Formats: sequence, C-alpha cells, structure tokens
Amino acid sequence: MRRFLALGDSYTIGEGVAPAESWPTRLQASLAASGIELAPPEIVATTGWTTGELLTGIAAAAPAGPFELVSLLIGVNNQYRGGLLGEYRAEFRKLLERAIAFAGGRSRRVLVLAIPDWSVTPFAEGRDQGAIAAQIDRFNDVARREAAERRAAWVDVTPVSRRLGHLAEYLVADGLHPSGRMYAEWARLAEPAALAALGIAKR
Repeated sequence: MRRFLALGDSYTIGEGVAPAESWPTRLQASLAASGIELAPPEIVATTGWTTGELLTGIAAAAPAGPFELVSLLIGVNNQYRGGLLGEYRAEFRKLLERAIAFAGGRSRRVLVLAIPDWSVTPFAEGRDQGAIAAQIDRFNDVARREAAERRAAWVDVTPVSRRLGHLAEYLVADGLHPSGRMYAEWARLAEPAALAALGIAKR
C-alpha cells in the first residue's frame, strides 16, 4: 500500500480536533473513498514546533522511507516567535531536502502547504493584524520559492484561511486553531496535487 508521511506542527497534527479531523487524515480518507489506496498518514508534528524543532523531531522519530506521498507545512511558529527570515529559509531548505529524500528522491511526490493566516482569528485581536499578515506572506514567499526550485507541489491554503478563518465554525475553542471543517477545505485543495504526486489522473 502507498505510504504517506506528514511533517509539520499544530496544523498537521490537528491541535484541538480528533485525529480523523486533521487535514492529512481527511485527505487519506477522501482518496480511499475514491478507491485510491493510501495508508493512514505517519505524522511527525507537534504543536509549537518551528523549523529547527521539526528537524530535531524528524531525527528523533526517524521515519523509514520511501513514502509515495510526503507533506510539509511549517513556519507559523517561526513567524510567531519573531524568527529571522534567513534562518527560516535555511532550515526550510533542509526540511524540504529531507522530505524529498523520504519520497525516494522524487520531488513531485512532495506537497508543500502554505502557512495559514492566523491574523484573522479571534486570537489575534488586539495585535497588529496587518503586520502578522504581511509577515506570513513573506514566510510563504520563501517556502513557495523553495518548493518551486525543487519542483515540489505548492498547495496554497492561505486564501481560504483568510476568507473563513474568522468564523466560529472554522475554529476550535481556542479561537486560533482550525476546526475539522477548515481542514476539510485544506484536504480538498491538496487532493489534486496529491493525485498528481501519486501519478493518478484527476477524475
């Protein structure tokens, strides 16, 4: 059976939702419902992780490839903690190289998801929301360029996060993290890229 490795932080593990509600598990289930065999995702992710902490987490977890599908979504905690863009670029590049290696050296099997914009959430009220959004755009520009350079797929979930991320039904109780309903949107956006990564024509 095809294997799926999901790398990231709270947005990958699904902070505040049941495991079945996370976007990687929703994607796997959607593909399975269409008759596409993909094992439940192996997830290396923890709430709060930065790029550097994900590198350490991967070394500790030591997932054994190759995987037919690998996803990478990381960087919001770099932005939240005021991390330097240059440091993010260097560490993200290492992570993307690791992701490609886990995918058997085939970059087309790797999905890079954009960082969602948490500035629209209730959690961001009282903060400089415009500055947060601008910072996220800069971090995403780095990730998008690195993905393009290595020919990994880019899945842009930022627009839907900005459009729906202020609505209660798209958030869990903390007013910050996405609900299963938002993760369903992300899985829908990721599915065409996942099909292409698996070499399956879109139906």
